[in-house]
Amino acid sequence: MLDLRLTRAARPAVQLRRLLVAAASAGTGFLLLSCLGYALKRPEAAGSAALRLAWCVVPVAATVYLALAVARTDPGTRPRPGLSAIGLGPARLMAVSALVTALSTTLGSLVALSLFLHLRGDLTGLPFDGAGASFLAAGKSLPLAATLTLLAVVPVVATVAVALALRPSDPRPVVRPQRRYLPFVRQAGGPAVGGRAAGGPAAGGRTGEVEAAGGGGAAGKGTPAAAAPAGVIDPRFTSPSLTDKADDEGAGDTPADLPWAVALVAAGLTAQAYAGRKPPTPAFTFTTVPTGAGLFLLGWLLTAVGLVLAAPGLTHLCGRLLQCARPGALRLLAGRGLMAEATRIGRPLGILCAVTAAGYAVTTLYDSPGRPFGPLSALGALVVAGCAFATLLTVAVETRQGRAETTDALLRLGAPATVLRGAAALRAFALLAFFAPLTLAIAALAAFPLTR
Repeated sequence: MLDLRLTRAARPAVQLRRLLVAAASAGTGFLLLSCLGYALKRPEAAGSAALRLAWCVVPVAATVYLALAVARTDPGTRPRPGLSAIGLGPARLMAVSALVTALSTTLGSLVALSLFLHLRGDLTGLPFDGAGASFLAAGKSLPLAATLTLLAVVPVVATVAVALALRPSDPRPVVRPQRRYLPFVRQAGGPAVGGRAAGGPAAGGRTGEVEAAGGGGAAGKGTPAAAAPAGVIDPRFTSPSLTDKADDEGAGDTPADLPWAVALVAAGLTAQAYAGRKPPTPAFTFTTVPTGAGLFLLGWLLTAVGLVLAAPGLTHLCGRLLQCARPGALRLLAGRGLMAEATRIGRPLGILCAVTAAGYAVTTLYDSPGRPFGPLSALGALVVAGCAFATLLTVAVETRQGRAETTDALLRLGAPATVLRGAAALRAFALLAFFAPLTLAIAALAAFPLTR
């Protein structure tokens, strides 16, 4: 009952994000059922039906990624002090998040099934003068097992992904023994680092007598001997901690995937340019992939993966560029924020750039009267693009929640609220000014072999 109250008592913005997950699940479920209808309508075209089903992997992945981002930003399932005493520990909250995701995606699948049956005419007759009968297999019975399996794909995959991503971990840090530098340096007033106590077997009898005599002499003069324990390391000879290094180097290190990402983008564009020397025949479509189009697909895949991997590093670079040439407080806040959140914001931003580039290439591919966009192609593009954009907005909300304490501290110190809003607007403008031309350039280069 308490889990249900936590789910129902969420804010309208949280409920809206859950409805977005349900809508994405409904669109993906309808695409999967449309593949089933195509296979029932044309049993002789098994290869084309399998290819349609393979293309549905993209909207399924986009929907699962959106569901995971929404589950991360849900404030009702975030661990708080005192909840473990009433039985809502990290594991229970993870189960609540997985349950909410399962309910949202299942609701979307049920909506997709209802719409599919309605367009087939199984509920109230064929609507729209039977326009959907050609690809929905109207008049043929649906196999129950196949229908339930396709409808369960998105809920099961999304629930498992949320459960794995939000699984509780041990909050205690892993204690590793410190490396001891200069092991034979004697501490002030104590034994040698790495050695045993004075007078022990390892120290030798003479050394123990000398140290005891020195200690007794010091005590006899009234100066107490500050003998350190045997296992204590002099902080002057220890390596700096990771926190100190991070504080010295700045807000977030540069992501290490940028060189590999640039190499992947270059390899993808090269593969597409090489494949464009001889265009494949017949023409490449979503339902017909000719033999020579494998290199095209490989190039698109490498380019998309390279954009996703390069986005965090490029976001970090945007933050550094904002702080160059004697920055003021506004540019410092904006730049440091981008550098600190480069990995969190960069991944969904890279996915959105990859989706935009792919959409430009597909629009170029279908830019002819003989191959217009069909309703299912438009629905798939809408689901993927909508999920990518909604995921970016959701991650922006998560980033804002993570900076809440810093924002409150700045306001308490007297920082104007207009400066904070200006820094957020400057971050958004910098990302748009940097990534928009880059995405359009990569999209044009990726689509150039298709226009020859």
